[in-house]
Amino acid sequence: MFEFLTLQNLPETQSLLVRPPTNTRPAVRRVQSGKVQAVVKDFSRLGFLYRNTAGRFLVWREAKAYRHLQGLDGIPELFRVIDGLALVIEEIPGRNLENAYKDFTLPISFFNELEKLVNRVHERRLAHCDLKKEANVLLGADGRPYIIDWGAAIFEREFRFYPFNIIFQRFLKDDHMAVVKLKLAHIPEAVTSAEKARYAYRSPAECLVRAVRDLLRRLLQKVV
Repeated sequence: MFEFLTLQNLPETQSLLVRPPTNTRPAVRRVQSGKVQAVVKDFSRLGFLYRNTAGRFLVWREAKAYRHLQGLDGIPELFRVIDGLALVIEEIPGRNLENAYKDFTLPISFFNELEKLVNRVHERRLAHCDLKKEANVLLGADGRPYIIDWGAAIFEREFRFYPFNIIFQRFLKDDHMAVVKLKLAHIPEAVTSAEKARYAYRSPAECLVRAVRDLLRRLLQKVV
């Protein structure tokens, strides 16, 4: 699908520029083929050095995550990768949760479904690692949660050796704590005392793991 797209014809196709490129962030376009809409994350418009190093790396990482999660409800479909520099991803009708608490309150059922989705992702031995960014969680037009932007995702097999396996467990926990954070913003009365305690507690060992984890995450997010 979307085989007609090339890096050269992207600006000329009937596409809507959603976000222009910056020095380190890809252009985001909305395209359509028949009744199917997609989002294109295009690194090809960035500087030569960046797009051919960090850009290709990030496209490869995110495509790898989407392919690993293929067929999982709540994860958009990856349609294709264009020349290693652009991702064509299914567009999910709806809106992201950035500042959504100012406009409406989400029901507890949404967060229950989001928690189940996170569990299904973890069953595939993958951590998102950036769920605390509200823009990465979507409220679909169908009322269901969706998770996008997998460029910072970490596979368990990449962190299988000590002490990285401990850090990976912290990544998994952070994904769950991101759901608690969203609940605190939307329906704090629904957050249990146990969830609040887990969200607030930091043991000395956890503080060390978090420091290492945050360093690794910053290295990834600087180029996402």
